[in-house]
Amino acid sequence: MKVRITRDELLTGLQRVQGVVEKRNTMPILSNILLEAKPDGAEIVATDLEIGMRGLYKATVVETGGVTISARKLFEIIKELPPGEIELSAGDNNWTTIRAGKSQFKIVGLPSADYPALPAIEREGLTPLSGDGLLELIRKTLFAAGDNDARYILNGLLVTLVNTDKKTALRLVGTDGHRLAVAEQEVGKAELKGGPQEIKAIIPKKAAQEMRRLLEERGDNEPLIGFAKNLMIFRKSGLLLTSRLMEGNYPNYQQVIPKEGGKRISVNRQELESALRRVSVLSKEKASAVKVSFVPGKMTLFSSSPDYGEAIEEIPASYEGETLSSGFNARYLLDVFSVMDGEKVSLQMDTPLSPCLVQESESPGFKCVVMPIKI
Repeated sequence: MKVRITRDELLTGLQRVQGVVEKRNTMPILSNILLEAKPDGAEIVATDLEIGMRGLYKATVVETGGVTISARKLFEIIKELPPGEIELSAGDNNWTTIRAGKSQFKIVGLPSADYPALPAIEREGLTPLSGDGLLELIRKTLFAAGDNDARYILNGLLVTLVNTDKKTALRLVGTDGHRLAVAEQEVGKAELKGGPQEIKAIIPKKAAQEMRRLLEERGDNEPLIGFAKNLMIFRKSGLLLTSRLMEGNYPNYQQVIPKEGGKRISVNRQELESALRRVSVLSKEKASAVKVSFVPGKMTLFSSSPDYGEAIEEIPASYEGETLSSGFNARYLLDVFSVMDGEKVSLQMDTPLSPCLVQESESPGFKCVVMPIKI
């Protein structure tokens, strides 16, 4: 194998796969990327057996072939090289030589034949989406999904794709049992024949993070998404991302969302966010517990810690009901406010121990529920 490629092109390809390669090194080859020199360019492939990414990059191929090399070490080398052309060549023993200007590196490789194959993908049946719309949905729900939660299914996002003859709508749901985020919007115009279709799938959090990274790279091409038996397929600008779907039953999140009609307070989002940050400085560190009170005309925040002291702050708010006080983990509320864009935010509760519904009028398709804690 022998290929010439610009530093920037190779660096882009290597940056994209850093999040996919297996860090824990259960199989040494999974910490490698597969670099294949094909007649139409250089292909970079990475997988951790759950998620796979494949991309073709512009290159001058002198000799076709392939090799697998450490994703991290190759990335670190290429990052330090000056702009210009890089030559990569691999011999029979899979050692790979990297030449750039007066620099030369030789790194150990493994045979390309040993690299796990990515699943075969059908090109048909993928749904075009608005890239900005999908990015917004991921941004507003990913924070609520579990991180290594013992309840395996909570470490993913529930994706519901609804196609009708007029539109394509997408709904994403994330929850870790303490908070819940639901976001939905129209993401494209469908040309559907044969009646409405609804597809439900649970994708791993890591797959959603990789999709977000690819969507944040601005490009002209709108992404395509599709679901096979146990696989999600995501295409964008010549890149292919595949992910195994998670198996299991997602919790019935609809029954957690409070119905309209509880005690509702409306407040300036930035004022509440700033006040929460200040008051939570003196909260008990592990729980970040803050007492939130709905009082006519204002909201009161209070925290205390036997080691440090206590903090109290009032902010103006639109509220006319009876006084209602409840406790919250301040970090959970701050996470919600960080993905909101509107000026005003509303909080709705029925009782001090009932779930709190957080919404903003600018995003009618976004709802977030935060569970209270006892203080």
